[in-house]
Amino acid sequence: MALLSCDISELCLGKPLLKPFCVSSTIRDALSALNKTECDTYLSVWNGSSSNKCVGKISTVDIICFLCREDNLCDPLSALESPVSVLLRHAHEGIVRHVDPNTSLLEALDLITVEGVQNLVVPIDSHTKYNNSSGYSISKKKKQLKSIYGCSGPLQGYCWLTQEDVLRFFFSYISFLSPLPTLSLRSLGLIRTQEDVLTVGYHEPASSALDAIVLAHAQQTSVAVVSPDGKLIGEISPSTLATCNETIAPAIATLSAGDLLAYIDRGGPPRELVQLVKAMLRERGGDMDGMLELLGDGDSWSSSSSCSSDDELSSPKGPLLLQREFSSKRRWGGSSYSVRMVQQAAEEAIVCHGKSSLVAVMVQALAHRVNYVWVIEKDYTLAGIVTFSDILNVFREHLLASHSQ
Repeated sequence: MALLSCDISELCLGKPLLKPFCVSSTIRDALSALNKTECDTYLSVWNGSSSNKCVGKISTVDIICFLCREDNLCDPLSALESPVSVLLRHAHEGIVRHVDPNTSLLEALDLITVEGVQNLVVPIDSHTKYNNSSGYSISKKKKQLKSIYGCSGPLQGYCWLTQEDVLRFFFSYISFLSPLPTLSLRSLGLIRTQEDVLTVGYHEPASSALDAIVLAHAQQTSVAVVSPDGKLIGEISPSTLATCNETIAPAIATLSAGDLLAYIDRGGPPRELVQLVKAMLRERGGDMDGMLELLGDGDSWSSSSSCSSDDELSSPKGPLLLQREFSSKRRWGGSSYSVRMVQQAAEEAIVCHGKSSLVAVMVQALAHRVNYVWVIEKDYTLAGIVTFSDILNVFREHLLASHSQ
């Protein structure tokens, strides 16, 4: 099989140079750098020493969850002065790995599916075509990066490969993987059942899901918001939180999971919810003054507002409709969730069924740029989840079987 002879250098074509961020910088510096990266959601963190090693990655989600920790609630602004290294402990160990450009595709799959690596850091040599739209040399690029990120980074250029990059590569060879693409998720055993899915009740405090959000972020999945009878109402997605700024932390600390869905929905939070957050912070007293100060006027909530168009903000899913949806959702208690509400949630979350084919699910996930797809029953009951890492493991086993023949 042609795939067995591939190495990961083939996947690096067109990949942009990594923009290094120094591990000795503060979390406030990281927020500033994330804002300057436009639509990028991660910073590559480097140790800044002579070893020139990428030691991890951080996004706005890491910062938000850090600010929501019990010991930071009373003074989140001071927490922003903490070093970035505090965000790299435990959950980030081993998810970034330096590899040689000649690493085989099978070896890369072992790192991803067996060892849990999410980003493969690959050196870019002078013969590799990378995406450098500015046309600068690497040395000039490094000077520019140092002025922006406070770190010139390694002497050699690097890119990194994600699980999405590897899956897109397999998709380009989909015809060579027959009959896998046409088989159903259930027949392939790809569905992680409810016992392995992170969930929170619609009426439960959003803060009760904080550990689940941290874990979902580390696993590149999401937290399902479910009704009492197990139907999928929505999701608290780390990829959505990554488009927010630090002012989302007070909302997580005060709102219910259901209200948080409306708060982080596109178009910005409804004004009534912003006022509710402020009122709840004042009610909880002086220990929440720092969160009030962090929230500010509540008008600027998204760090990616520059990526949104005027058409989107004035679309039927803009703030006015969100307020109406929020009001109607709050009136529904217990298990009396309307079919329309659940259907709408299923349209917004990326969902499939157990009988869906593998290739159909790959198309869904790659088109929406998410690393997972929810699996639901016909009545919208949550059945499980399918992840990129599990799909890649199926391809790995297929290649190993082909190699042994």
